[in-house]
Amino acid sequence: MVMTDYQSVGANATTGNILAGKNNEFLQEPSIVSVGVCAAAIGMRCTVVIGSEVVVDDQEVSAANHMPIFPEDVLAEGGGFGGDRITVRLRNTTGGAIVAWTKINISPA
Repeated sequence: MVMTDYQSVGANATTGNILAGKNNEFLQEPSIVSVGVCAAAIGMRCTVVIGSEVVVDDQEVSAANHMPIFPEDVLAEGGGFGGDRITVRLRNTTGGAIVAWTKINISPA
């Protein structure tokens, strides 16, 4: 399964969970989750939580300016159980809006 997201994050803003409302926001079965994030400029940071495990906490993402390519642009990989929620938050640390692309691959374990 694959989920993608594309959005502009305002200056000095933090998004809520960008996966909120998507079909696979909650894992259906034990799975490996790979998260790729790229931004259009430097200054974008990302937090990834799977269930109650913080996989990545406020880390700088690639400024490659394209949809993430796997495996090159994988920021994090973690495991989860059925029912676990995948949370991805983006934080822009700059004074201008930045576009960010996110791609999540979910593989049953």
